[in-house]
Amino acid sequence: MKESSNKQWRPFTANCCSAKDQTIFGNFSRCRPSKTELSKNIAPLPSFRKLSFSDVSRSSSMRIDEDLAGCLGPDLYDFQLSELRAITHNFCSNYLLGEGGFGTVHKGYIDENFRQGLKAQPVAVKLLDIEGLQGHREWLAEVIFLGQLRHPNLVKLIGYCCEDEERLLVYEFMPRGSLENHLFKRISLSLAWSTRLKIAIGAAKGLAFLHSAETPVIYRDFKTSNVLLDSDFTAKLSDFGLAKMGPEGSDTHVTTRVMGTYGYAAPEYVSTGHLTIKSDVYSFGVVLLELLTGRRAMDKSRGKTEQNLIDWAKPYLNSSRRLRYIIDPRLAGQYSVKGAKQIGLLALQCISVNPKDRPKMPAILETLEALQQYKDMAVTCGQWPPSPKSKARNGVSTQMRLQARQNK
Repeated sequence: MKESSNKQWRPFTANCCSAKDQTIFGNFSRCRPSKTELSKNIAPLPSFRKLSFSDVSRSSSMRIDEDLAGCLGPDLYDFQLSELRAITHNFCSNYLLGEGGFGTVHKGYIDENFRQGLKAQPVAVKLLDIEGLQGHREWLAEVIFLGQLRHPNLVKLIGYCCEDEERLLVYEFMPRGSLENHLFKRISLSLAWSTRLKIAIGAAKGLAFLHSAETPVIYRDFKTSNVLLDSDFTAKLSDFGLAKMGPEGSDTHVTTRVMGTYGYAAPEYVSTGHLTIKSDVYSFGVVLLELLTGRRAMDKSRGKTEQNLIDWAKPYLNSSRRLRYIIDPRLAGQYSVKGAKQIGLLALQCISVNPKDRPKMPAILETLEALQQYKDMAVTCGQWPPSPKSKARNGVSTQMRLQARQNK
């Protein structure tokens, strides 16, 4: 199985690129593997139009622009490369938000005079590292899906650019970046329990929306780096390059080349290539565990028995007494005991080996929303810090206490 992006996302603060710098377009890392082709028949979803790859010509960038504009309507803007150069100061590295296997993302600002009907706002401009037809299809998939899908928990695509060999996407700017950065980067303050729950609920709403259509959309790459956060920590799903239309009629699954990210992909999908909405549910369960423990799905820097989050955490999830030993120590006991127990059990259901045993996203969302009422903080219930007796059994208690002290 290949990862969707081998290159870790990282922010930049380097000096500004000059207008003559050929690396702006020419020398991006080409580490992203090819992805399987999305379904050629994009079935109608609630409140948006039918559009397929066959509707969009591959003959020239001018023809593609005409086809997209005709199919997607006036809500999506067709930008010129010169316009996007201008709002990002020629893709200046001082405006670089980050870099991944797909290319780079720069911050820009659109004023009220930029385009008629487009409000003044900051934007994120993704400059894709195109490599052959597959790279073009990844760009096209994002335009087709996000150009038609509109939901508060999906990142809004404002427009696109298809000029010569360049492929760019323009999104609403998400000021708090990715969930991955907040959970795993040392520069970030620890997310509060209520914020983690809010993020989980928002992400669940996004997936539930995708799955709710007559022909559901399977996201296929649900992970912390694809969950972006706005100023009030509302979660929005981004990057639809791997998204695929689900099975139709009597079909139970779609069969496709296995793509995704290590640690998040459902086992039956990895072994057979059979993809269903329950594949997304499995990935959601992994992210729930990351929110609960503060650990990555896969972490090669840890000991052998702790590198795979599911393998390490699973024995603790069905026991409220043992669960506290794997709760993120940066929470320092500021989490709901009942809420954590329910999330542990919910995650356990989501990562079930049998897809039929996994709940559907509406049921998951209902469970998560009910947890917002709980105020029984572990630190006031005598359940934090975990008892020293746990050290001999699991070896995590000492480390947890040390980290908790550092966060006080």
